[in-house]
Amino acid sequence: MTEKNNRIIDYFFEYAQIFIGIVLASIGLKTFLLPNGFLDGGVTGIAILVKTQVNISMSILLVLFSIPFLILGYYTVSKRIVIKSIISILGLALFIHFENFQTVTDDKLLISIFGGLLVGSGIGIAIRNGSVLDGSEILGVYVNDKFGISIGKVILFFNIILFSITAFVISAEVALYSILTYIIASKVTDTVIEGFEDFIGVTIVSKKNDLIKIAILEELGTGLTLYKGSSGFGSQGEAENFDIIHSIINRIDIKKMYRLIHDIDKQAFIVEFDVNSVKGGVLRHYIDKKKNKKLKKFKDSVLANTKKQDL
Repeated sequence: MTEKNNRIIDYFFEYAQIFIGIVLASIGLKTFLLPNGFLDGGVTGIAILVKTQVNISMSILLVLFSIPFLILGYYTVSKRIVIKSIISILGLALFIHFENFQTVTDDKLLISIFGGLLVGSGIGIAIRNGSVLDGSEILGVYVNDKFGISIGKVILFFNIILFSITAFVISAEVALYSILTYIIASKVTDTVIEGFEDFIGVTIVSKKNDLIKIAILEELGTGLTLYKGSSGFGSQGEAENFDIIHSIINRIDIKKMYRLIHDIDKQAFIVEFDVNSVKGGVLRHYIDKKKNKKLKKFKDSVLANTKKQDL
């Protein structure tokens, strides 16, 4: 298969996933939020708020309020993202206009939860595939570039103003339920973007790194990457020419890894961090600790080197 065909297939899957995101977001809006006047954050929230005050189609309002942000995006992000976002927003507007789903429930709490869940899933899937269903993210990128304010703070400030106006124009109750919808939608969006993987990255600095390497390989069966450290200074004084161990493990194994390291070196320096996505390596096919002859050779050589250093 040629590179051109691979690129076409990639584009197809990207737009197919964006389509799924549009469908989910539109169902969340049309089935849960719009019939009850509940808001999500961002441009969608502005459109819903204005819709409660004027007799204009939600689809038209969504497109109109998105235009300034798309123009801003033209000077902020890549043209490809802007083109995808235009297609996505138009698609969302069309789906909202032609969808005729009936409301599922009158329970306000369920409306907030499931409306936020569906809208957040749709936005997350779109962003993960290089598109935007809500222009407030573009505003966040622009302000961050210009003034160094974090994107999250920009979007939060934007929505505080929006929900404050909602409380004044409609009611405090609607504003509170809308805040709940926004929190759920934003958390679901983050989860979809970052993935559902539950892996932890671990960086280990220890004078007994050779023994720790063997323990991790034998007891956990996960792969390692070693970085050469030239010099450093810590609680144990100055250190030179040491290996820094880097590994990715399942979250369920993290306590076991800490125990292994503690048994070997109580003074080891360990840094733990979340991992959003993992591809390749031996993580998904753990090393066979019994049959792997290369592992045995590696262990023998490490132990031999350790004995030499002790002598």
